[in-house]
Amino acid sequence: MVAALRGRRLEFGPGVTFLVGENGSGKSTLVEAIAVAAGFNAEGGSRNFAFATRASESSLGGSLRIGRAPGKERSSFFLRAESYYNVATELERLDREPGGAPLLPAYGGVSPHERSHGQSFLDLLTHRFRPRGLYLLDEPEAALSTNGQLAALARIQDLTTQGSQFLIATHSPILLALPGARILEIGDDGGLRTVPYDYALPVRTTRDFLADPARTLRHLLG
Repeated sequence: MVAALRGRRLEFGPGVTFLVGENGSGKSTLVEAIAVAAGFNAEGGSRNFAFATRASESSLGGSLRIGRAPGKERSSFFLRAESYYNVATELERLDREPGGAPLLPAYGGVSPHERSHGQSFLDLLTHRFRPRGLYLLDEPEAALSTNGQLAALARIQDLTTQGSQFLIATHSPILLALPGARILEIGDDGGLRTVPYDYALPVRTTRDFLADPARTLRHLLG
């Protein structure tokens, strides 16, 4: 995937851009690299988070150049599902620092550690994400139930209509149904192409399974 990006210009318009592809295709690596190049902590959080638990990010972020339209977003956040636990721990630490402004009210008034994983994700979307923001999300559906994904979709749509921009790596056919979103699919050759909803890999795979689960299971289980 990195080779396919060499010398290429990627433009992300306003609203929501989704990245889809098989595991290992590079979609999460690309979101992470863009986040790092834009000044976010590699493990997630806002640009003010500077902790490091275990360095695992790729070097791609240092090779990207980010160009931005005039104007500055009012809010920003990088949500990396696999390391949000670490972000929550850092949030608690910062909130306890003497003389500092309390941070938990912006996350619903309670530490994410006091909520389920899915509830803490929805708290983040509801309370921390605001209009005219820039939000990079890596597989946010990882902790969400079906209803949780529907709630997330509604909140993302609401924020989009208020001027926010999202880049989201996902496997969720529910989130991909967001009206007006652009879907970029990373193919087996590492190439990027825009696809309509009905042809996106997670949508096709889910529909094939739901159309005849028994047939799919016979094929898988022999």
